[in-house]
Amino acid sequence: MFKILDRYIIKTFFGPFFFIFSVLFFIFIVNIVWIQLGQFMGKGLTTLQIMKLLFYLGVNVISMVLPLTILLASIMSFGEFGERYELAAMKAAGISLTRVMMPLLGVVTFLAILLYLFSSNIIPDFQRKAKNMLFNIAQTKPALNFTPGQFIDQIPGYLVKFDKIEGEDGRNLEGIFIHKKASTFENQRSIVAEKGKFVTPPNKNYLQLMLFNGYVVEDSYAGKSENVRLKQPDQAIKFDTLVNHFDVSELINKAIEQEKITEDYRFENFNELFTTIDKTKKENVKLVNNISNEIISQTNSAVTYMDKNKSKAPVKSQYKLDTIKTDKKLEMIYNAHNRLNDLKATIDSKDQEIGPSVKYFNKVVLYQQRMISYSFTCIIFFMIGASLGSIIRKGGMGVPVIVAIVIFIIFYVINVGFENVAWSGKMSPYLAAWLPNMILFPFGVLMTYKALTDSQLFDSEKYKAFFKPLIQVFVKNKEHKRYQ
Repeated sequence: MFKILDRYIIKTFFGPFFFIFSVLFFIFIVNIVWIQLGQFMGKGLTTLQIMKLLFYLGVNVISMVLPLTILLASIMSFGEFGERYELAAMKAAGISLTRVMMPLLGVVTFLAILLYLFSSNIIPDFQRKAKNMLFNIAQTKPALNFTPGQFIDQIPGYLVKFDKIEGEDGRNLEGIFIHKKASTFENQRSIVAEKGKFVTPPNKNYLQLMLFNGYVVEDSYAGKSENVRLKQPDQAIKFDTLVNHFDVSELINKAIEQEKITEDYRFENFNELFTTIDKTKKENVKLVNNISNEIISQTNSAVTYMDKNKSKAPVKSQYKLDTIKTDKKLEMIYNAHNRLNDLKATIDSKDQEIGPSVKYFNKVVLYQQRMISYSFTCIIFFMIGASLGSIIRKGGMGVPVIVAIVIFIIFYVINVGFENVAWSGKMSPYLAAWLPNMILFPFGVLMTYKALTDSQLFDSEKYKAFFKPLIQVFVKNKEHKRYQ
């Protein structure tokens, strides 16, 4: 059973926890909106679709938001304990800092396990939904954004082209050509107009276009034989004003939710990623062997000659350069130089060919390992935050927020830096995923030790006293000259 003190500590922690989590989640969402803004504008998306996409993308950032939230909340809660002298009262009552930290350590451990389960089982599903929505927006929604002078065939059943697009939101058009797609035995219809204007229709499933001064060219081929069709004249109807409706419901309502991408390592849970890693590793080994055999085959004659003489006496020169004419000697050197250059160019090109495969393998491993490593980051951030909070003894949104942001920036820079190194193949992805925790863990242990021993880590007077002998060396002479 939880004691009254444990309930009070947990209650004090979860107060700033929920507030900070909401603020950070909103900040990350705003960052996503800022990055993806170009894909939202002018695409005909409904508010519900935009909110749904932001929700899918937002769920994916919880793995980064939760550790930072724990860091901030722990600093603020323990800072408030110290600022209100509650830690001093607890210690006076014989309750150690370790005992104060234990209930929150249990809560943070539970949150870390929950984050692992969430990252392994829930985030992949939302990753799939978000990636498919973004793909469908990129593939289908541009049909509603017309490029001047280019034929657009992504509107269902039509081929359109506009020479000029002007005015507010690109509504005013000039030089309009619209062709209704039809098979050979269906009626063909084309519309040519001097000017036009997009009008907002009452039904969002339709795109309404008002045309001015043009012709409707149509034939009547349906159901007629080839001989009759050859004699059938086209019908041209002149119009002053014509309103044309495009049915874009397929783009607006269906394609945006359709899951066309089903295979991606980010859609898999922790255990399923083992299969992907093994499969990718075998493919990479096969690729490297093929490339190695191809390179060796280019130098086969030299390799065969060297292997033939491995167990025998040292290879003797077949020719004496002194006995070869100058022109022939230059030609031999030139040919050898060209062969080495060709081999070097081949090796460089093959190295670039291997690069993407190595990068993909490292990405998969990093993605899998971070499902666990970020959970341990939560515990390490709690150790650092609780210790710093008890040492700083400042609550609120001032000093604790600054300290927490600095620590998180350091962690983020280390994390991204090792990630880039691992992607290039210069570091094991397993090491890159865990190295930030390995660097911060000793710091967390040190901070916990300092907090348990009541270290005055941020006491400015302590540092002034430490550097006072050094300062007096430079100040003493000046004071002496002052009184001479």
